[in-house]
Amino acid sequence: MKRIFYLLYRLILLISITTAIAIPMIWIIMQLWFSNSIVPLKDLEQKKVAIVFGAGLQRDGTPSPILRDRVETAVTLLKENKVEKILFSGDNRFENYNEPGAMQTYALQLGAPVKDIILDYAGRRTYDTCFRAKFIFKVDEAILVTQNFHLPRALFLCNQFKINAVGVSADIRNYSKRSMQAWTMREIFATATAVWDIFIRKPIPVLGEELPII
Repeated sequence: MKRIFYLLYRLILLISITTAIAIPMIWIIMQLWFSNSIVPLKDLEQKKVAIVFGAGLQRDGTPSPILRDRVETAVTLLKENKVEKILFSGDNRFENYNEPGAMQTYALQLGAPVKDIILDYAGRRTYDTCFRAKFIFKVDEAILVTQNFHLPRALFLCNQFKINAVGVSADIRNYSKRSMQAWTMREIFATATAVWDIFIRKPIPVLGEELPII
């Protein structure tokens, strides 16, 4: 019995060490893999759609600072004719939590025409946003708008769904060191989850009728 417990202990230890090494390695590989797909705004070639990912709301229902920077970057793309439409994708599972609506409100305040804004209310995760962009909104190519820490995962997922995507950084302001440490730590685990979802789990997000962006 002691031998069985010892072997079990060794197995658990081996799995734990392997996981502890694999998760950050996946994140590092993803950072290197997609570094050339992140393009300065001024060098972007025109594409039809910019995809903007949700990033949380404040208590008053307005976008978080990180989300405001994403919206501002997308509106700049629109004004500089880098894109024709903006797809705001976020979480709206609860009546008092509406990321796409908050993004649209802020974009309108910045001067974006309402006719050029499309809302995806079921972008609960980056995986869901990319999946729905392809299969609900029929996006074949896009500029992904988010911060540098998030762009590699977003690019990986959109490319896996056959969206020809490039990324543009929405790092407009200086974020607090504590905030960035938290986001980066979250991203390390989220990147491993994204790889698991694509190759193993393959979940199907909330779907619905097709709404091609034309």
